[in-house]
Amino acid sequence: MEDRRRLTTEEKALKINLNSDIYGSFSEIGAGQEVAANFFRAGGSSGTIAFASSAYDMKVSDSIYGKAKRYVSEERLLTMLKKEYEMVTTSLDSRKEHTRFFSFCNTVESLNYHKTNQGQGWVGLRFQINPNTPPNHIILHVKMHDHNNRAQQEALGILGVNLIYAAYFHATGELDYFINSLVHHLPKDRIEIDMLHVEGPDFEQIDNRILALNLVKRGITEATMFDQTGKVLQPASKLYKKNILLMRGRFRPVTKVHIDMLNSARGKFYEEEGVQKKDVREVFELTLRDLTSGGQISDMDFVDRAELLGALGYTVMISNYLRYYEMVDYLSDITKGYKMGIILGIYNIHNIFDEQYYTHLNGGLLEAFGKGFGRNAKMYIYPAINYNNGELYEFKDVIVPNHLKGLLTYMIDNEKIEALSQFDYSLLNINADDVLAKITRHEDDENWDSDVPDRVAKAIKFMRLFGYTPKVEPEELKLSKEIHFKL
Repeated sequence: MEDRRRLTTEEKALKINLNSDIYGSFSEIGAGQEVAANFFRAGGSSGTIAFASSAYDMKVSDSIYGKAKRYVSEERLLTMLKKEYEMVTTSLDSRKEHTRFFSFCNTVESLNYHKTNQGQGWVGLRFQINPNTPPNHIILHVKMHDHNNRAQQEALGILGVNLIYAAYFHATGELDYFINSLVHHLPKDRIEIDMLHVEGPDFEQIDNRILALNLVKRGITEATMFDQTGKVLQPASKLYKKNILLMRGRFRPVTKVHIDMLNSARGKFYEEEGVQKKDVREVFELTLRDLTSGGQISDMDFVDRAELLGALGYTVMISNYLRYYEMVDYLSDITKGYKMGIILGIYNIHNIFDEQYYTHLNGGLLEAFGKGFGRNAKMYIYPAINYNNGELYEFKDVIVPNHLKGLLTYMIDNEKIEALSQFDYSLLNINADDVLAKITRHEDDENWDSDVPDRVAKAIKFMRLFGYTPKVEPEELKLSKEIHFKL
């Protein structure tokens, strides 16, 4: 009944306050001052709040938590959570048998007086589901979109209450309930959560990559990312002051031609002025469109692709940006003047120069090109085998409508687009759909593994990805079962 009626923020805070076994601390620095205030206003806060602090001055903050490179950062938040939780549990050790301790922390930058910044911050909770057990962690990054400081602080206060409430009443239930509770009363035009990570003994069944996917799928953010280990990343933090080499696709599965595209573009990108290898981040992007099959997004199919990209050591981004210019515009705001390379198969050029994709923009195709490629972005075009005649199809063979030829010439002359000439011709006939069909037919003799990198083939076989089932069990698995039987 409670979920149907949807408790108000005050009712949630009061319900937590009246749970005598939930007890902990609040530490809010920067602009995040409203979360603890909600619990004080609700009444009965003495049953929940052991102490609340706000180290607003940087020197005071440093005296408590140590020096910080950046005060609004994940690093600072983690330091705060560790310090505050230790203080709560050591000071109140006599209560440990019947108390579920927590520490809520945030470090936030809200809209400044001149409105020249983006309100954003890090929010975290370290908490026990059961007394006298190891703690769990929930870490998230938010972008605040209200147009005044007071509204942003109010939204953050709602989010903080939602987080603590969701942690204690929905964290171990269905994923949808947890996310619904987290964003209750907070539409995306107020607060956007672009990174969410959970960890701990009560979250062992949760795959953080699925959480990341759901943030995008449910429209809570437009893009999020994670590394090869599956750790969820906050895009602006990990790509800040980096040159980005981006390749988007379905990667179902990753094939040798995908790797050749990356290798070919990488060589060109490193030749660009100001691009140094140490400052380059290579990102494989999956859009929701490319994750959809039959109108539905399969979490398992998504994880299969993420596993393969992780096996190759790549960072993965999930986005809801259907058009290239949208993704480039988004990343350009992060890179702040650093360069970006976008790897494209040659047939994508026809879509980019197709005006029907830009009818929703007042400036049409020209506005899209200005947003997407008016900055330090460059497209690298990889060839293909012509669908019609089986011959090589290169960038020089591309034909655009007559009235757009001048635009194409402008892009070429201003080094916004370039052909990739160093490629492996023998790989151009590889088609990921054909490879997938062979995998799902469960036929070991179809030689699909020759079309994918060795590590990808091994990962598919070992983890049984994309429904792969071998005719004959691999020797190492046989041996493992024989040893287990003998023991």
